[in-house]
Amino acid sequence: MRFCDQDIVFTNGARGQNFEIPTANPLNYFHVISRASELPKLTIDGKLFLPPADHRKTGRKFPLVMVVPGSLGVAPSHLAHAEAVVDDGFAAFVLDRFGARDVTSTVANQTQFSFAASAYDVLAAWKVLSAHPDIDTSRIGAQGHSRGGSAVLTAATRRFADAVVGDGAGFRSVLAAYPWSGHQFLDPSVDETEIRILMGDADEWCSPMQVQGHCQAIRLSGGKVTMRLIGGAHHSFDRGTRIENVADASVSPAAPTIYIGNDGAFIHPLTGVGDSKLVDRDLMIYALKAGYGRKGARIGSRDGEAELFKTDMLAFWRRTLG
Repeated sequence: MRFCDQDIVFTNGARGQNFEIPTANPLNYFHVISRASELPKLTIDGKLFLPPADHRKTGRKFPLVMVVPGSLGVAPSHLAHAEAVVDDGFAAFVLDRFGARDVTSTVANQTQFSFAASAYDVLAAWKVLSAHPDIDTSRIGAQGHSRGGSAVLTAATRRFADAVVGDGAGFRSVLAAYPWSGHQFLDPSVDETEIRILMGDADEWCSPMQVQGHCQAIRLSGGKVTMRLIGGAHHSFDRGTRIENVADASVSPAAPTIYIGNDGAFIHPLTGVGDSKLVDRDLMIYALKAGYGRKGARIGSRDGEAELFKTDMLAFWRRTLG
């Protein structure tokens, strides 16, 4: 059953309201930044949860946290995070990028739609939600997990965001949970958007070292970013489920970083030259042929890690949006 067809009601009484999101399916970042008029359009969806009546005050607009799932789609943990922020007095929006694309998982094949499309979806949702009469446009944050973490980091990057939502518009703050930083803009500026990253040092899907480098690049461009590295934690350590091996996971965490020029073109690591025709698949095939790819990677939580994540998450949203 698609996410939009499920009736989801939190314990506090908040019921998910379906919202359609007009978005696009770009081939790559160049398609967004330099060929926006050629973007193929589609509509995705998600559910908005507003705090129940006892949280409301006359005329009050709510800060909002957008939850962006990763390669396995919307999971119980994402709904639990949304419920936690609604309990705390925020609105929450859970974005489903898979249903309308007829995708159930990108674990075995991340090229079913582009990483640029993932980030575009996040900003397209911001456009819709920022116009909602109950939402405070100046206090919208995005929380992405895994591939969703990559999406929210790109959505905070001004070179990309300005092309989609206009100069300076977008998210006040972003929380990226165990993101992949394999694609990075040469100009990583995020301006005033504050970034928080939570990641385990035992992550087998994404490279903590690559993410650390991404953070430092953002700092050097004047951005505000912090990263918390949790000793012994695996990928998706916030799930609250036992640690297990996902046998069909296709990962290459040690592959070279792919940089993106100001026009959005990928720069091939072997040539150092931007090429507007390169797409995610080209560069993933390069990584596989170079020997970086492998099958199988673990996900899950040890005792206390899901609670650690929730505590850090709520503290960040209270401070940046509260």
